[in-house]
Amino acid sequence: MNSTKSSPSSPLNVGIAGYGWWGQTLTKQLQGELASPHFSVRALAEPSADLRDLAEKQGQAKGIAVYDSFEALLGHASLDAMVLCTPHLQHGAQILQAARHGLHVFCEKPLCLTLADAQRAVSECQARQLVLGLGHERRFEPEVIRLRERLAQGEFGSILQIEANFSQDKFFALAKDNWRLSNAHAPVGPLTATGIHLVDLSIALLGPCESVWARLATLGSSFENGDTLGILMAFPNGANALISAMLATPFEGRFAVYGSKGWIEIRDLTHPEQPTGWEITECLRAQPRKTWHSEPHHAVLDNLIAFSKAARGQGIYPITTDEMLANVAALEAIMKSAQSGKHTMVQSFSAHSP
Repeated sequence: MNSTKSSPSSPLNVGIAGYGWWGQTLTKQLQGELASPHFSVRALAEPSADLRDLAEKQGQAKGIAVYDSFEALLGHASLDAMVLCTPHLQHGAQILQAARHGLHVFCEKPLCLTLADAQRAVSECQARQLVLGLGHERRFEPEVIRLRERLAQGEFGSILQIEANFSQDKFFALAKDNWRLSNAHAPVGPLTATGIHLVDLSIALLGPCESVWARLATLGSSFENGDTLGILMAFPNGANALISAMLATPFEGRFAVYGSKGWIEIRDLTHPEQPTGWEITECLRAQPRKTWHSEPHHAVLDNLIAFSKAARGQGIYPITTDEMLANVAALEAIMKSAQSGKHTMVQSFSAHSP
């Protein structure tokens, strides 16, 4: 049984599953000075012997136990929550296992690869009154938060269209057998790696989408799960989201919203792993275009802290389960469209039944 309800001021005792690139990134975030009032990392699990050795060396001084399997990690005493940095294909089953051990779950994106798996995960956590968090840190960037406030106030009018790009070339450094390059574990690679963040932001602004068209190609690499993706998301009110995601070009990140009274573009200066700020350009009707710089901010940590506060009963986690399900429903439709080359309807869903 988790202990967070009886001690709302105590740090959340967490286990981390997966110690690859992002698992190491989140571990550093959770052990940082800003995170210390909220988290205590107690244990890690990593099946790779080399990464496990690295985890043991880095965690030795801090008394972090290291296991070779997720099942062994679940048996670690006194955990309150599980952070999943594991291959996408494993998320659904691992969320169910963690929830059945009474653990809150923070899962890296995507939540699951099928809507049915996501519904089961959400239902299990809801039935046990456990918090389910999701690694969509783009929502926690200050300029995205400000954009959503301004849109709600009607400053840009009705949303006509979203245009967005999240591309990178980090995966060229990976071994060819890395799961992130696998069709089985990370299908439609540019989508599950980066594009899913833009799908999520589009749904956050426009609600669930009704249909998609996607085209996937391998043009600049030998990645078996593709490197170039274009997506058209269609929403019930007639608005669109045009999303690009590439894994064979240097980093680019932009999110632009075009409204009936003006438009705004948020451009990342560097990858969110090590943010150095944003450049924002906007143009409102009958006003001159203006551009300004926004200072860097650790949105990844803000997401984790929001999860910890919700798990300790100090607030409501800001990504709703309906939004999580809408995201996975869109993801599944995009994967089907990328495979068939056809316009694909997005499956409707219920939060309580697969």
